[in-house]
Amino acid sequence: MTAPVEGIGCLTGIAPWKRQRLRAIFANSFGPPCARSARQAAALAKANGGAIAAWESRKPDGLDAAAAAAGVAVWSIEDGFIRSAGLGAALVQPCSLVLDSQRPHYDGSGPSDLEDLLSTRAFSAEELARAEALVARLRADQVTKYNLAGTAPDLPEGRPVVLVLGQVDDDLSVLRGGGGLTVADMVARVRAEHPGALLVFKPHPDVVAGLRDGLRRPHEADLVVEDAGLAALFARADAVHVLTSLGGFEALLRGCAVTVHGQPFFAGWGLTDDRNPPARRTRRLSLADLVAGALVTYPHYYHPGRRQRCTVEELLDWIAAQPPAPLPSPLRRRAAAALRRLGQRLRN
Repeated sequence: MTAPVEGIGCLTGIAPWKRQRLRAIFANSFGPPCARSARQAAALAKANGGAIAAWESRKPDGLDAAAAAAGVAVWSIEDGFIRSAGLGAALVQPCSLVLDSQRPHYDGSGPSDLEDLLSTRAFSAEELARAEALVARLRADQVTKYNLAGTAPDLPEGRPVVLVLGQVDDDLSVLRGGGGLTVADMVARVRAEHPGALLVFKPHPDVVAGLRDGLRRPHEADLVVEDAGLAALFARADAVHVLTSLGGFEALLRGCAVTVHGQPFFAGWGLTDDRNPPARRTRRLSLADLVAGALVTYPHYYHPGRRQRCTVEELLDWIAAQPPAPLPSPLRRRAAAALRRLGQRLRN
């Protein structure tokens, strides 16, 4: 069972610049109100007869206690897995979101709605056919989460290519799903496992853009590729290693051999080489099963041109009509950094 947008009575922890878009995704017009404090969120949700949808990294202090006292539920809200044409950290509006009534999908401490869906849902033949067509289209159109422009990688021949995808260590997906590892820990492990391979490291695009701090040039890497496109890298990689990065899911969609060191939603189903999978994930899934759950059923999509909710295929039509998104300009990076600092001050 996935969380419906109609069950939300209040939003909280939403950055001001994305509130209008998220409310539009919820209601196709004027969505649920946004609250700044825990007390206000609990009161609004109770008055509106719905749950609180909170951005996990920006939840107001005391929200869970205030919600419990008011008798309302707190659901998590996060970006969807096909998000936009451009970086969220650069203030590009999201085109999809995911709601979860249990916990964020990246939190490995317990089951989420997405995990329950993948554990129990018997997808129909029609749903699986739709998922297979979606995989083919994602491959052909080279669609990723942010759909950034990228160059073709210049990789030397003669050695196996092991691609390692970087993240940001203070991201909640790493803190809650990384099993205590840092990105540097993972890189060191991969180097030890593949001493003769060409270890190619791609840092997180937020780090490359200067929008967040993170590992950019590990000394174990033979080559660091900042501007290379993911699809082109996947085509050259003999193996892909991730901690919790969604890039591991995107590599899986393209037929890569993926090793997962953390506990993201796509690990533990028999499709990846898992070093620390949640023991409760015992079902074996096909790739079509995983895609039917994670890209078709679980997210909610929004068409920026029509300004209304849409299917994943309709969003892909829109993305296909956009030019590849460049990394943000210096001016946009400064604006994003200023808004991030302002948001931190307001939360503190």
